[in-house]
Amino acid sequence: MTRRRRWIKGGSVNKPAVPCDPEIVPDSEHRSLIARLPARWRDFALLARFDRPIGWWLLFWPCVWGVMLAGGEQQWQLVLWLLAGAIAMRGAGCVYNDIVDADLDRKVARTASRPVASGRVRRSAAWAWLLALCGVGLLVLLQLRWQAQAVALASIAPVAAYPFMKRITWWPQAWLGLVFSWGALVGWVEVDTCDGHLGALAALYLGSIAWVIGYDTIYALQDREDDALVGIRSSALAMGARVTGGVAGFYAVAVLMWGLAFWMIRADWLAFVALAPMAVHLAGQVVTLRQGDGENVLARFRSNRDAGLLMALACWVVGNGGGGICS
Repeated sequence: MTRRRRWIKGGSVNKPAVPCDPEIVPDSEHRSLIARLPARWRDFALLARFDRPIGWWLLFWPCVWGVMLAGGEQQWQLVLWLLAGAIAMRGAGCVYNDIVDADLDRKVARTASRPVASGRVRRSAAWAWLLALCGVGLLVLLQLRWQAQAVALASIAPVAAYPFMKRITWWPQAWLGLVFSWGALVGWVEVDTCDGHLGALAALYLGSIAWVIGYDTIYALQDREDDALVGIRSSALAMGARVTGGVAGFYAVAVLMWGLAFWMIRADWLAFVALAPMAVHLAGQVVTLRQGDGENVLARFRSNRDAGLLMALACWVVGNGGGGICS
């Protein structure tokens, strides 16, 4: 997600106030579990955002969509491997992000206490932790056929570029969409051995990108003022007062693209019926969104974990109801 920063009264860009407790941030979960770890281990867990599982859920669900829409309802071992890969690679991405953004983090009160920015974890140790997490990702990669391996490896460049996008474009959420939707390509290619319905895959991927832009714009609402002060760009700032309509627009594009993908796989109205719960859920996020309410914004963002499950069920219904895409 776009990096979140929260200022404390008395802080400034050049001289931050006393940092917050790094374990207590608005979107942390499993705080008590993380708190039980020894201090050294806790720093590495926080560095990989293990206290915030929503990130790997959002990375994981597009993987499942690709598998299920390609007809892989029997490939639950593959789904579990992809889950392990999502957890490890999301953690690796967060570590890399913190290494790259250490200079920005030190200028903001809440992020000044992060492990790398505060100096509790040396950069060399952070790089070692990053390589360890990538080792898990490599183990997952080796479970895939070579075509899916090639697709997965092609994501390295956009992943490496992502931390810099917030400095050069007002739409880092669009780049995040490219990265966080990549699993749909990997899951599909692993299952689809006949290269069938590639147009449907393209529509699924484009829809996922629009979905990511929508939910990460919601996430970015939490700190628009702070991001503007520090010089971090985001779609929430770019849209200004039109952000709710913008999120609605991106969600609408997502549903339209997914509907097109479903129709290409199964040209009957059941495809749209399967998609309806996801469409209703996204509409509910928009209707109940309150931009100035941090808890409301965070709850709407987190609800995309459930949205991902609804979409996975829809992909399962459409992708496995007619004998598979190669039939």
